[in-house]
Parts: sequence; C-alpha cells; structure tokens
Amino acid sequence: MRLDPRDRGLAYGDGVFETLRITAAGEAPLWPRHLARLQAGLQALGIPAPAPSCLQGALASAIGALAGRQGVVKMTVTRGVGGRGYLPPSRVTPTLFVQHGDLPQWSRVQREQGIELGVCQTVLHPDLLAGYKHLNRLPQVQARREVARYGWDEGLLLSPRQQPLEATSMNLFVRFEDHWWTPDLARAGAGVAGVMRDVLQEKLVAQGMQVCSDLRPLSQLRHAEALFLCNSVVGVLPVRKLAQWHWPVTAELAALQAQAEQLFHQ
Repeated sequence: MRLDPRDRGLAYGDGVFETLRITAAGEAPLWPRHLARLQAGLQALGIPAPAPSCLQGALASAIGALAGRQGVVKMTVTRGVGGRGYLPPSRVTPTLFVQHGDLPQWSRVQREQGIELGVCQTVLHPDLLAGYKHLNRLPQVQARREVARYGWDEGLLLSPRQQPLEATSMNLFVRFEDHWWTPDLARAGAGVAGVMRDVLQEKLVAQGMQVCSDLRPLSQLRHAEALFLCNSVVGVLPVRKLAQWHWPVTAELAALQAQAEQLFHQ
C-alpha cells in the first residue's frame, strides 16, 4: 500500500505497531499475544481496530511472501487520513500497513557468550501510553544513536531517577541470589510491556522461581548473578558486560534461552 503523506501515523505518530517472528513453517506462535496488545493499544488511542479476519489475512499474505523462510512481519495500524491539526476526524478510516523481512542478525558468539550493554544518556520519561507499541519512539531512536556511537551491542535506558527500565528494543531480566527481577514498567509509567517478557515470566513462575517486579537503582546490578535481554523476535540474549560489571552465561540462563527459541521450532 502506498503511504498517503497526510496519514496521521506519519504526521503525528498516531497509531500502533507489532513485530512478529515467523517460523520456517509459516507460523506466528505469539500472534494471539501480539493481537491482544495491538487491540489494547488501538483502544487506548481511540482508533477502531480492523476486523481480526482482516488482520489475519494481511498476516497470511506477508507470511506467504517470506516463501518458507524464517523472518519477521511488522504490522502497523494508524488512524488514517483526516482531521484538522491534532484533532482527529469524527469518522475514522484506519490504515493498515504490513511489511516483512529477515530476522535481525545476532552472532553465535553473542548468543552464547553474551553481549555488551551500555548505559544511555537518553532518559525514558513517563509516558501516558506506556506499555503499548505506539509509533512515537523518538527516545529509542536517540538511544540507538548512542549505541552506534559508542560501539555497544545494546543500550540500557534509565528512568529520571536512574532506575533501569529496559533496553532500546528489549526488556531486562536480572538474576539475584534467590529470585529473578524485571523492572515494574507499569509503576514507572514508561517502556513497553513485551510479549516475550510475559512469556518468560510465566515460564519462570511455572518452574517454581520467584519473579519480582519493582523499581531499583542501577547500583543493584553489581549484586546480580546473571542478566539477559529479551523480545519476541530475538528471544533471549545474555548480557556479559555493563560498564565495570561482568556476568557469566549461567546454565540456568542458557536453558531459558533454549526454551524461548523452542517456541519457534516446534
């Protein structure tokens, strides 16, 4: 579909998106979770959601274009064209864009031995639409510029109170002596409630692990036993280094990484 330059998604970031990982068998294992978040984001913005059959048809078409190879499908829904200035039109005709492409490349060494994480100067401030994948992602754009400038593999975004919240495109999990921890993004009012984050929390709890979710200072990471980042496309990426701190890729972390990957090879 050709983008109309008057589309509110382009003009104001007035829309939401989801990025799904597609298996070689042409399946999207986490689609129900992505669909639920997409619909919730549209509801929060007051944009009518396309019919599930329409979304499913668009997804099937993009999967077909991948021609039997693994890849990603990005689905974007905007409010469409119309309205005067910021005020949306009273009658909305949403626009649906669907793209497909290759999986992002992370090397075997990075997956097995971990990545280097840097602390971004870009601060993640509270957002009224926190948790949703809305189209206003300029803090992440600025943070990714920092990652490229300093040669890190990924960047950690902090709250205004210097609390770790998430990476530029992934959620954070930290292993302490007797529990796992992931930042409480709802309490921070910032960040994205990741689909893979939810999956892994459920897996850890099912395995009898305690998972705490609150807000903690950056200095707490010096007591960690292991760190990893995750999202629904990459899966689990261990973190080996952040500033002066180093962590091993533990057997527990490697097992969790394998479980996440297994979701896309069933």
